[in-house]
Amino acid sequence: MSPAADLREMSLAVLQTAEPRAKAAAARAVRRCLDETGPDWPSPWPVADLPDAPARPDRPLRVAPGKTARRRLGTLEGRIALLHAIAHIEFNAIDLAFDMAVRFGGDTTLDEAAQARFLADWITVGDDEARHFGLVADRLEALGAAYGDLPAHDGLWDAARATGHDLAARLAIAPLVLEARGLDVTPGMIDRLNSAGDTGSAGILKIIYADEIGHVATGMRWFRHVCEATGADPQIRYKSLVQQHFRGGLKPPFNTDARDRAEFPEEYYLPLAATGAPLA
Repeated sequence: MSPAADLREMSLAVLQTAEPRAKAAAARAVRRCLDETGPDWPSPWPVADLPDAPARPDRPLRVAPGKTARRRLGTLEGRIALLHAIAHIEFNAIDLAFDMAVRFGGDTTLDEAAQARFLADWITVGDDEARHFGLVADRLEALGAAYGDLPAHDGLWDAARATGHDLAARLAIAPLVLEARGLDVTPGMIDRLNSAGDTGSAGILKIIYADEIGHVATGMRWFRHVCEATGADPQIRYKSLVQQHFRGGLKPPFNTDARDRAEFPEEYYLPLAATGAPLA
């Protein structure tokens, strides 16, 4: 089997693995294989026919958004609820990254050289998400809990399902709405955890926050690349895709410093800021 075929089959295996720790381990193994193969492996990958959703464990129980546990960070239970929610986000983010690679690695808007770079970038993001999941899952266990103990919702994968037909749409919504939102809210969570005396959990969120600036930058770089390849204006295309695939407006306040570091200028997202009414 060629190096590219190896990487593709290993990436598919990540999506087909349900058990959380095993999924994270599979993701990290793909990155190690990529490092051993080097940057000049053959391309393209064939466009994949993937199911609507990757393999999922029996736990956590999936519930509607708003039905998850309260997160009062002054209590141990509240901090566990927060960490459980973050673990669930990171678990889903592993699949989002590998779905991006497998589903769109052979996209015709990317030439052969770009396809190789695209795949390497999203395998790398998936490895980061797997590492993040491991850190948060370990912290939960240190606090006497485990991922799967509390209910969670599938909002992240609902967004992936809605954008599975279009690379530009997936890039606009996954890294440039959902992950960018993490840049807005994570510093406040870090401060609240430090105030509650939970410096261990705060330290893990600092690691995630730093890495996610890079993930948003990766999404922005590829969104611009796809727009350039198709002759679209990136700002106009972003606004159109967010209005089409994301209900309501984007929620301020925005962490413009972190977004600027990710080369995601405010001209893209400020016109979409929520005003209390759905975007037209």
